[in-house]
Amino acid sequence: MSKIKEAFAKGKAFIPFITCGDPDLETTKAVVKSMAANGADLIELGIPFSDPTAEGPVIQGANLRALTGGVTTDKIFDMVRELRKELTLPMVFMTYANVVFSYDADKFISTCAEIGIDGLILPDLPYEEKEEFSDICKKYGVELISLIAPTSENRVAMIAREAEGFIYIVSSLGVTGVRSEIRTDISSLVKLVRENSSVPCAVGFGISTPEQAAKMADISDGAIVGSAIVKLIAQYGKEAAGPVGEYVKSMTDAVHAL
Repeated sequence: MSKIKEAFAKGKAFIPFITCGDPDLETTKAVVKSMAANGADLIELGIPFSDPTAEGPVIQGANLRALTGGVTTDKIFDMVRELRKELTLPMVFMTYANVVFSYDADKFISTCAEIGIDGLILPDLPYEEKEEFSDICKKYGVELISLIAPTSENRVAMIAREAEGFIYIVSSLGVTGVRSEIRTDISSLVKLVRENSSVPCAVGFGISTPEQAAKMADISDGAIVGSAIVKLIAQYGKEAAGPVGEYVKSMTDAVHAL
């Protein structure tokens, strides 16, 4: 069993997201350790990109701050090497196809395997073009995570059948960001996924409260939260590890209680 599947094997999973290098990599390291210590089951590490099309203003701002601060992919790789001296929980990168492509896909993905990154999420990678990266991911044992959105419609079954690691179910149309209410019929989407795949699925985009996280994890296998955490980091800056840890604990408590 892969480390990603193991994260879901013991119950519902809580998956926090963070943009690496916002406000700096030392803070990112401290926040990641705090999230792990407070019960996170799997952590998504965002590699900043100058044109993050799937992101709303909160994560766009984090990308801009990180890039302005001089963060590079190589520096993030080094940070993960440091984290792996202490942390064993699964970690995945979330970034854009151009970041991987411009670095050299084979070199990027082989480095992921070497430093202990378990999976890769590329929100701008169309299903029809995934072979370009999936073959390299298979070669190095890095799982390419599929996204399924409300607009996927007749492609849901097809995507689910070929999915690995976990399936990222996008709860809402549009970009990432905190939402007061999630109106999409997630239950139907999850049902269709489960009819076609045994791979666990987690819901993300718009979740910000323990109640929302519990509701989405109850329908699926887990909840993903990004913007709410990135907002806390923007608020507390280099002192964010404590407040983020407390927030993550409230979310993991809600999800793990199911």
